Amino acid sequence: MSYYKDGKFDGATAKQAYIDLMAKYKLPVYSWFLEEEGVLWATDFGKGDFEKFGMGGVFWTNEPDGYLGHEIYLLPFQSIPEHCHKPTKDKDGKDIPAKMESWNVKYGYVYGFSEVGEPNLDTEFAFLIPKLSKMQYAELKSKHVEKWTSDGRPHKLPKIETWHFMMAGPEGAVVTETATFHDGAGLRFSVPGCQL
Repeated sequence: MSYYKDGKFDGATAKQAYIDLMAKYKLPVYSWFLEEEGVLWATDFGKGDFEKFGMGGVFWTNEPDGYLGHEIYLLPFQSIPEHCHKPTKDKDGKDIPAKMESWNVKYGYVYGFSEVGEPNLDTEFAFLIPKLSKMQYAELKSKHVEKWTSDGRPHKLPKIETWHFMMAGPEGAVVTETATFHDGAGLRFSVPGCQL
């Protein structure tokens, strides 16, 4: 399946791939997901490698006074760009702390990558290296990998402001994220030029 038309990212085709993933896992696709602009979203982060380097999702809530609820959709072996979250200030100069987050894998499984922990990507998880986008691997700081399954266990960012990302397994994945407020101004990517 091509996610590009005339060299441009085709968001509608990408969203349909996530709808198909939801159907595979027997998840409801609510009418408002499709009717309201921007509810169900998909991105290739402006890098042109959607199958390996992209994501989709639904933000249930993202409240400046403190919390976020987000559903993450990942296609088979698709990974979110490596990133970290930094503290910022709001328009009135009030401090906004760096985002702290945790994840619960609902369907499928993911590989959680972090800069915290013993590096094991080049040994135990070396089979994942060819699955990573070349641009992701070239800049990688997160070399500790864990396999997270849909067993109900939460997985917390091990340390605030640290580099991290996740990659789906071969069946794709649906992951619920619970976090403090996500301020886009505090988001940093290790791959230059990424954009939402």
